[in-house]
Amino acid sequence: MESSLPRRVALLRSALLPDGSLVDVAIDGDTVSDVAPAGTLTADDADTLDLDGRLLLPAPAEPHAHLDKALSADRIRPPLGDLGSAIAAWAAHATTMTVDEIAERARTQALAMLAAGTTAVRTHVDVLSDGGAASVADSLRGAQALVQVRDELADLMDIELVALAGPLAPDEHVEAVLDLGVDLVGGAPHLAEDPLADVDRLLAIAHRRGLGVDLHADESLDGPVTLDHYARVVRDWPRDRQYSAGHCVRLGTLHPERLAEVVADVAAADVGVITLPITNLYLQGWQHPVSTPRGLTAIRALLDAGVRVAAGADNVRDPFNPVGRSDALETASLLVTAGHLTPDEAYAMVSVAARSVLGLPAAGPVVGARADLLAVAATSVTDAVANAPADRIVLSRGRLVARTEVHRTVAAPARTAASPVPTPAPVPVP
Repeated sequence: MESSLPRRVALLRSALLPDGSLVDVAIDGDTVSDVAPAGTLTADDADTLDLDGRLLLPAPAEPHAHLDKALSADRIRPPLGDLGSAIAAWAAHATTMTVDEIAERARTQALAMLAAGTTAVRTHVDVLSDGGAASVADSLRGAQALVQVRDELADLMDIELVALAGPLAPDEHVEAVLDLGVDLVGGAPHLAEDPLADVDRLLAIAHRRGLGVDLHADESLDGPVTLDHYARVVRDWPRDRQYSAGHCVRLGTLHPERLAEVVADVAAADVGVITLPITNLYLQGWQHPVSTPRGLTAIRALLDAGVRVAAGADNVRDPFNPVGRSDALETASLLVTAGHLTPDEAYAMVSVAARSVLGLPAAGPVVGARADLLAVAATSVTDAVANAPADRIVLSRGRLVARTEVHRTVAAPARTAASPVPTPAPVPVP
């Protein structure tokens, strides 16, 4: 076991790549500097880590989390239910939370994700305005907690914060949250009485402050569509900022002609789309006991149009999702089952595509890439997604930050002596 983490790694020995090759991977600082056949690269023993044939992958990134809500289910004891029920349960609890309590849960959740391999997280944080009734000071509690956790963990992982402004959150509260150092503007316009007006309100705040945007968009099976309006507004905005939308469930139920129009607008604006299978499979469809629709966006149509599509877990053990393992491989598995993706496509959406949507440099066992890496005891990407082995080694910026080792003993029946293989009699040739 590792006695002291994090620690610098200069060489990964005997890494299995997805193409089946066994390689050594040299790391210079936070960057992969060389990849060569196994046994050909050297470094000091103290800086070398033998992967013993583990599969080496780009580390996952979580593009849509709610660290301020995470792990609150046991405290709240919410009823099972749809999005409206979850919002009501959370709103009732939110007025009781302290900065320290939020930070404790958020920290625990972030480290659980890091242990599973996720080295970058974008988390939304509620502007706790209580429908506009709260004071400015009270509205800051969630953001204060997450800024604290982001700063505490900055040496281990990348955490980016999005101000989640509900339709009734006053602009003054949103601005105060952003003043704390929150990185992007977010919200849930589909919940507003006038969704398009709320999109415009949030975009105006982002434009005024020169920030990127990540909206909760169209999180319903039959509600309004705002994503195309959002895309058209930001199409000509500065490209040094990130523009993305999470959920986008409504796209999965649109007629093909309307879907094609929305997808074209999204592709033209290069707005990243984030699908969130575990939470939306749970929240959507309660009103459809027969032929229940899946709460997923139109993944294949978006991919075919060249849209950057990432995937995340969204909520973990809170009113919006009572379960969740804090593991990107869980998300990838659900994408295969519910989204009809290949395991390779699914893993790319929780790693390579997720980093792209977050605006992070590419990572992986490739020369010049960021040394954010996950080594897992698997023989292929399919094996990793299917089994989600707990045995993992995690590197963030070229440093070992987490290691989980598994020792398993399984009883098995005694093997009987093999019967001799009969020798076939020669067949006469006429």
